[in-house]
Amino acid sequence: MNVKQSNKIDIVITDLDGTLLNSNYSLSKKDFQIFNRLKQKSIYTVIATGRSFFSIKKVLPMDFPLDYLIFSCGAGIMEWSSKNIIFSSQLESQQVVEIGNKLIAMNLDFMIQSPIPNNHKFSYYHSGKKNPDFFRRIELYKEFAVPLKKNLKDFGPASQIIAITDDGEHIFSKLKKEIKKTHTVRSTSPLDHITNWIEIFAQGISKAHAAIWLCKRLGISQSHSLAVGNDYNDLKLLKWANKSFVVENAPEEIKKCFTVTKSNNNNGFSEAVKKVIEI
Repeated sequence: MNVKQSNKIDIVITDLDGTLLNSNYSLSKKDFQIFNRLKQKSIYTVIATGRSFFSIKKVLPMDFPLDYLIFSCGAGIMEWSSKNIIFSSQLESQQVVEIGNKLIAMNLDFMIQSPIPNNHKFSYYHSGKKNPDFFRRIELYKEFAVPLKKNLKDFGPASQIIAITDDGEHIFSKLKKEIKKTHTVRSTSPLDHITNWIEIFAQGISKAHAAIWLCKRLGISQSHSLAVGNDYNDLKLLKWANKSFVVENAPEEIKKCFTVTKSNNNNGFSEAVKKVIEI
């Protein structure tokens, strides 16, 4: 179990969907109170999510008691009080062309997200296969989604590329081997909670990388960190943090590796924090 011996915590980092938010995409009063108490104790609070900032605004009030937001799986970091983006990364134009051509050759449905801060906008390629979750996401962002032009060079740089597939484990393994100088992560769709999203970022980009960057900026030791998550894209962060918890609703293979707290529908975040911090 990944709960190490140290009582001092200076930073708490939590995933959002499936961890902090319940199944209705809302935050419990109890979890909200924990954020306020952490701030009162001068402990930094961070949400690390796969969502873009545009999507975050749909579920969190702008005055939420948060210090930093790690969004798009680490492609961006925001100082919450000022809403200033203090870190961002992107795939360069040639990488977008190479990855896009590879995904087309593999007959995959995918989306190329615009650079931060406009990464809620995207172009999409459809292979012709049935893919309800793919079209669900297009419908959700229909005012920002356009079909991909034939010449991939026209797109330019991108914050990330997302392939949506029901053959996640196989596709993930194949892309990790074949696409070089990038970071590829697998996550469960936040829309149908079944389909796999294979997300491709610039090299080195992850929630863990963003947490390390932020802690260095703030002068915080890794030994004073706590993280809570629920999915595959949280794994590096959970392995990095000194104290790590996963909620009960996480996949079984992930729960075998970390201390399990209650589910996202039963204040699992609060329970994890109170196991470590007197609050």
